[in-house]
Amino acid sequence: MKNLFGKVMVIGAAIAALVTTVIIIVKAKAVRTKTVLTENKAEGFVDTAVKILMAVVIGALVLGGLYLLFSGTILPTLNQRINEMFNYRG
Repeated sequence: MKNLFGKVMVIGAAIAALVTTVIIIVKAKAVRTKTVLTENKAEGFVDTAVKILMAVVIGALVLGGLYLLFSGTILPTLNQRINEMFNYRG
């Protein structure tokens, strides 16, 4: 009977150590999760809005410049060359 009681005590101590280890791990994970969720290192809405606004303004300027370039320089020259090519009287 002493031998059985001794084995039960050893198994009980092992289970208690295992449960304690699991509790410590779970608490550590909970603290890490709470820390990650409460950090304020992410970008704010204002930063994102400013980036989007900058992209829209720069895109509009580039498109406006291309429009002026094509309408004032490239298209008249292209129209002139096409007219000269088809009005060939050789």
